[in-house]
Amino acid sequence: MKLERNAMLIAGLLAALLPLVVHDSYLVHLGVMTLFYAVLATSLNLVTGYVGEFSLGHTAFFGIGAYTAAILSTRYGVPIWCTVPLAALVAMATGAVIGAITLRLQGPFFVIVTLAFSEVLRLIADNWIAVTNGPMGIAGVLQPDWIARAGNLQAKTAYFYIMLGITAAALYFAYRFVYSSAGRAAVSVRENRYVAQSVGIWPFAQALQAFVLGATLAGLAGGFYAHYISFVGSEVFSFGFMATMIIMVLVGGKGTLLGPLFGALLVTGLQECLREAQELRLTLFGAIVVLIVLFLPRGAMGFISTRRERVSANAPDVVKHETLPGGTA
Repeated sequence: MKLERNAMLIAGLLAALLPLVVHDSYLVHLGVMTLFYAVLATSLNLVTGYVGEFSLGHTAFFGIGAYTAAILSTRYGVPIWCTVPLAALVAMATGAVIGAITLRLQGPFFVIVTLAFSEVLRLIADNWIAVTNGPMGIAGVLQPDWIARAGNLQAKTAYFYIMLGITAAALYFAYRFVYSSAGRAAVSVRENRYVAQSVGIWPFAQALQAFVLGATLAGLAGGFYAHYISFVGSEVFSFGFMATMIIMVLVGGKGTLLGPLFGALLVTGLQECLREAQELRLTLFGAIVVLIVLFLPRGAMGFISTRRERVSANAPDVVKHETLPGGTA
């Protein structure tokens, strides 16, 4: 608990220093995208890592948040300070409804229904032209005047700190949930649903809380994405975003708070390094996922946690064997 909290605080402080030491708009942009994906991966991790349900439709809440912010901004002139929280609220409400339906299912049935829900939203976005502008998408999402008037580097820096604030809020809510009684109950459901029921835990209620929180954080990231990119199209519901989130969670370590952060940093960096080699990038990511599943099923952070536990468990034995019968080392 303390290790994760302190590690997140240190990571946040280091991230806050990035624009002060890096004066390149491209690198600051990579920082923005890393934070953005960290929030998305964290939102998926709450469902997959702590509840144990593998959702393939999590991009639905990201897309709902993005379209909510885009519509409010372009049609009603609502500023970013209002559209992003409203996008999170709309995603939260949708998550409560969808979760109430899908979480009554388990295993492959849950996976299929969530994937179908995301695909239905993509079709709606492509065909409901009066609201979503169809395949053309919604362009010209408003930016704050002071950001629009700033230079490229200054604008990227402003968005970086906005995204850093959103990431901090997302991690705070995730941390409070994970280490609350509801979070511990969700983990017990993940480990053994029937044992959890035997001690008075209602699996559906605990899973729904995590599902709704994950949907809220995804909508929050979607609202920011709409303003940062200044365009929203049906691709926000595509499987590309979903695959990226899954890879980040698996590589970093599901069921940990630091895992999605590490996964977002690693995968975002690899994506940029392999930007000119699209086919090689997909092949490499596929190979990474296979290796992680085979040799590091708990991801990088899970492996580190396991090693720490083994070292702590063996420490008393080492002291005992190094101590002489007289009580001196």
